[in-house]
Amino acid sequence: MRENDFSLKRLVLLALLTAINVVVSRIFIIPMPLTHGNINLCDAIIYIVALLFGPVAGGIVGGLSGFLLDLLGGYGQFMLFSLVVHGLEGFFVGLVFKYWNFKNQLVKGAIAGAIGVFFMVGGYFITNTVLYTWAAGLASLFTNTIQGVVGVVIAIVLLPSFQNLMARYN
Repeated sequence: MRENDFSLKRLVLLALLTAINVVVSRIFIIPMPLTHGNINLCDAIIYIVALLFGPVAGGIVGGLSGFLLDLLGGYGQFMLFSLVVHGLEGFFVGLVFKYWNFKNQLVKGAIAGAIGVFFMVGGYFITNTVLYTWAAGLASLFTNTIQGVVGVVIAIVLLPSFQNLMARYN
């Protein structure tokens, strides 16, 4: 599926991937009382979508997933921040992976993921500082880094399987 192909099929696929991300992330969740947030698998699926379908799809699925997770999880104060943070995260992961000319897909995926983790961790540091205090922003650094790194590892491990699946059915 081409990056700039905004057909009904692509729209439905992005909506389905967003829904899958929300459901999986709501099932596998670890609350973090210190930061008023949680650790989930949202980032792993954002990275997989961004690596497979590019920056626009990564940004759309990332932003909508983050927004809907906060809405359903009772974190209304985070919804708009998550829309932007996870949207940028997915966009930049897809952008780096698509346009960076590097032969080793594993290393390229890891570097793209690291950039995504940077955007997510930095974004939520700013978010927690704005909504609460700078101490809450600092406290969120560790848990968000763990969530992001776990997401990168899961995405890199699962990416070849999803690429094979797409090659078979595309």
